[in-house]
Order: sequence, then structure tokens, then C-alpha cells
Amino acid sequence: MNNKRSKFITLLMVMMLTLTLTVACTKNEGKQADGNSDVATIKTMTGEKLVKQNSGKEKDKVLIIDVRSPEEYKEGHIPHAININVEGFEDRISELEDLKEFPIITYCNSGKKSGQVAEILVNNGFKDVTNAAGVKEFEYDLVHYQDIRGAAFQKLIDENKDILLVDVREEKQVAEEGMIAGAINVPFNAIEANLDKLPKDKTIALYCNTGTKSAEVAKQLEDLGYENVVNSIEGVKEYSFELVK
Repeated sequence: MNNKRSKFITLLMVMMLTLTLTVACTKNEGKQADGNSDVATIKTMTGEKLVKQNSGKEKDKVLIIDVRSPEEYKEGHIPHAININVEGFEDRISELEDLKEFPIITYCNSGKKSGQVAEILVNNGFKDVTNAAGVKEFEYDLVHYQDIRGAAFQKLIDENKDILLVDVREEKQVAEEGMIAGAINVPFNAIEANLDKLPKDKTIALYCNTGTKSAEVAKQLEDLGYENVVNSIEGVKEYSFELVK
């Protein structure tokens, strides 16, 4: 009888130990270095992959953030990348609140500062964050005009009435849908024929449907010697600009 009781107690202890280990493993599964199981894993990306991701319609599936200083950004940045400096990044993170589930790619010169920003993002609940090769690690084709999101673009044109606002969509579409109040229409395929409407001494703010054609125009103007060009990476199909006819 005592032998049976001893076996039963031993079996019970084994079952309890197994249950304890199972619960412990479940609790620890998926934990990150900081001990927060809700923090996403930061991915990495080569320069080649970023260039591919940043082409065609693929660019609309991610947001690229240059975390260098405004001066470095102006000296040359990856097309379609907005600039939010690592210094004070947390103070501006609210600008990205709508993108917590959206893929975000960060970069800098070497990957160090962009890695810091990537950590800030995941620690604040952003789910899909990638740190890409920096501009000193890969030979990107850089541009000098400014890329900004739709909300920042709207604020810019609201607060600076001297800016020349240009809608580069096709004339037919503009006639059917209207433009942002105060804009002029210079279609993307007729820029050089309308340079007289685009003075170099003004800041020129460009927009289109998705930021693709306006980025092409921004680069075209840059190559023609224009120094103050701003492009909205979110066009009328992506941001709720109010259009008037």
C-alpha cells in the first residue's frame, strides 16, 4: 500500500513540474531583449533591396524615414524619404501615429542612428520596422528636393501663402476633380513648355495622385537648377486634400 502511495505521489510531482515548465515556456515565448513580448523585431535591409522597394508602385507600400540632420538631408537623400532627425524624434513620433501597422524603413549614414530610431518606433508599438543600409554604405541615387507627407504639405501651403502650389496631374483629371485651392495646373508631361509659370525665386510645392509623378517633376526641376522644391509623397488619392473646381 505504501509503495503504491509513493508511486502516486511521485507521479503527481512529475505532472506538477511538467505543468510549471510548460507555463513558464509559454510566458517567455516571443520575448524581446527588453523583456516586452509586445515589441516587434527590427528587420534589416540591404541597399539593393531598398532601391527595389522604392521603385514603381512598391514605394507606396512603405514609408522611408531619413533620420539624419536637416542639413545632411538637404545635401542628398533617398527619393520619397521624409526627414525626421534622430534628435527630438520622440517629440515628433505623433506625426506617425496613423502608421503603427504600416511598414516603416529607417536609414542614416551608417545604420547606427537609424537603428536607434527603429528601437524607438518598436518600443512605441510600431509593428513593421526595418533599418536599411545607410548612404555611406550603399551608393544610392540621391535627390535634393524636400519630400513630406500630406499633412505636413497641407500645413506648409496653409502657412506660406507665397509658395507656388502646382498640381502636375493631367489637365482632364484636374477639370473633372478639381485642385487644391490656390494651385495652378502644369501637367507632368508639359513642364519644360511651361517653365515661365515656374519662377526659380519661389518655393514650388508639387502634388499629384500618389506622389510618383510629382517626384519625377521635382527631380526634373532640380536638374534644371531649381533649389526650392517640395514634393508631397501622399497625393490626392492618399491624403484627404480638399479639392475645388
